[in-house]
Amino acid sequence: MKKKIDFFDIVNYVFLVIIAVIMLYPFVNAIAISFSTYDGYLKNPFMVITTEWSLEGFKYVFKNGLIMRSYGNTVFVVVSATLLGLFFTIIMAYPLSKRNLRGKKVFMYLLIFTMMFNGGLIPNFYLIKSLGWLDKYWALIIPGALGAYNVILMKSFFEGIPSSLVEAAKIDGASDITVLVKIMLPLSTPIIATIALFIAVGQWNNFFNALIYMRSPQKWTLQLVLREILMSAQTQLLSVAGDTANLNTIPPETLRYATLVVSVVPIMCVYPFLQKY
Repeated sequence: MKKKIDFFDIVNYVFLVIIAVIMLYPFVNAIAISFSTYDGYLKNPFMVITTEWSLEGFKYVFKNGLIMRSYGNTVFVVVSATLLGLFFTIIMAYPLSKRNLRGKKVFMYLLIFTMMFNGGLIPNFYLIKSLGWLDKYWALIIPGALGAYNVILMKSFFEGIPSSLVEAAKIDGASDITVLVKIMLPLSTPIIATIALFIAVGQWNNFFNALIYMRSPQKWTLQLVLREILMSAQTQLLSVAGDTANLNTIPPETLRYATLVVSVVPIMCVYPFLQKY
């Protein structure tokens, strides 16, 4: 017997397709332009598939010293911040998941307080400056290493693990560290993967901290370089990189979109591996 499709289902499908097209079109358009010649771009700037192919933008991106250096800087910051963030989140969430922890409510109130209020840009800047972290990677890694929201998520997940497993391990003489490493963490793979994704995406897309704290162009992250390409004069960026020869041969639009695609693809490749969680 065939399932009857009513009018409401059709409206839902049409609406979802429209939303999907709206979400996907800008990215598809950026990919098409990045592979297109400048003449092809001028003929149809709203293209979905280019008819005049060119790899000059990507060739320049992978040959440009500043862009590739910023790529390495970003990967280093993302990996370091993700590992530190997971470590700090786990060691804070695990004690807070204990029912008999003394002062648990006080710690939770302090944690939630940080979600509502912060010191602001100027106090944070002076703090980073007083610590001697200006123009150092610590200024990008440490401030985002611990998030209150992530701690609450992991704490709630730990609380959902049956207490009988912990009690059985305690009877066998296991310490809290043993329980955490051999019981809690293996059962917490979904939340660990989710929080790792949150931290990694946040760090990958964060250009503001690099804009405020990083002085040397050699230490810029990829998002800051992308911002400079998109918003500031091309000659300034290329002169910093020490390469102005190709400025007149590579259209700015091709360079912009090629850099945009290169910056988005790595973090998109992470999603399929973590999607099951």
